[in-house]
Amino acid sequence: MEFGSVGVPLSAEIERETIQRAREGDQQALADIYDMYLPRVYRYVYLRVGDVAEAEDLTEDIFLRMLGGIADYKQGGVPFSAWLFRIAHNHLVSYYRKNGVRGPKTTIDESVVDSRPDPATIVETRLTYGEVAKAVEELPEAQREVISLRFAVGLSIAETAKALGKRQGNVKALQHKAVAKLQRMLRAGPEVRTGI
Repeated sequence: MEFGSVGVPLSAEIERETIQRAREGDQQALADIYDMYLPRVYRYVYLRVGDVAEAEDLTEDIFLRMLGGIADYKQGGVPFSAWLFRIAHNHLVSYYRKNGVRGPKTTIDESVVDSRPDPATIVETRLTYGEVAKAVEELPEAQREVISLRFAVGLSIAETAKALGKRQGNVKALQHKAVAKLQRMLRAGPEVRTGI
């Protein structure tokens, strides 16, 4: 499977069964989990580091950590997606500390965006997406994390809270502040933000 392509979502029941089989060492179930979560994990990592090769390497490391810990994962407690994104979050924190990096230094590659409408809509979407991506880079770290997990990855508030080790109320507050700040920044336009 290619990095960043769209995985096939499963029903909650099938996902639970697949995870249970993976916990028991079923290789096909592990492959199914990989296919199901790879695009979301890669997108999250890429949005944090901004480099395709580095994102691919980090994503592989995250899945290796997931494989090493899946036998200990307890269903019924934390949702699997929150557990997996907690691994991703912790791995990125370690990466930042080790390399002294804060976040992405480049713009988001349009290959991360899955848009297939007519060409005019694609151009408009890319321009808007680019503006939003630049504005998101200006947010404080905690707000960027929440925005990445909630909107780029699609986690719920509960899953985001568990992935980041925060309370749901904190996630809601961070999301609210981030969205409000993004709205103000985008209304002001790039000329005002950059001083052009």
